[in-house]
Amino acid sequence: MDGLEWTREKYAATGARQAGKSAEEQKAAQEQARQQDEAINGFLSQCMDQNARARLNTLKISRPDKAKMVEQIIVRSVRSGQVQGRIDEPTLIGMLEQVNSQMPKTTSSVKFDRRRAAIDSDDEDDYGC
Repeated sequence: MDGLEWTREKYAATGARQAGKSAEEQKAAQEQARQQDEAINGFLSQCMDQNARARLNTLKISRPDKAKMVEQIIVRSVRSGQVQGRIDEPTLIGMLEQVNSQMPKTTSSVKFDRRRAAIDSDDEDDYGC
């Protein structure tokens, strides 16, 4: 075995160890994130009304970033004592309006290319007759 082959094998082995280490770190990070999500979900289920919880879950499906912000606001509000008792749906709606005012407006538009639609003309009614 010459020096070049030995160097290649050495770097390949080092790379494999580093790749294995990063995979273990990723797995540990995923596990920690899952545990944090479970803790937050448990906390939210204790301090929220069933209807408010259903609304938040619906929001989480459609807009996960906004739902995350609302969850953080709820946790902060309950821990600091700003909210007494359980959070009901009207209180959650107020928090959603607060988040909406903080989030930047996004405009979406639909562009319709009329030239492509003109190619497939429905004006011809001859049907091969």
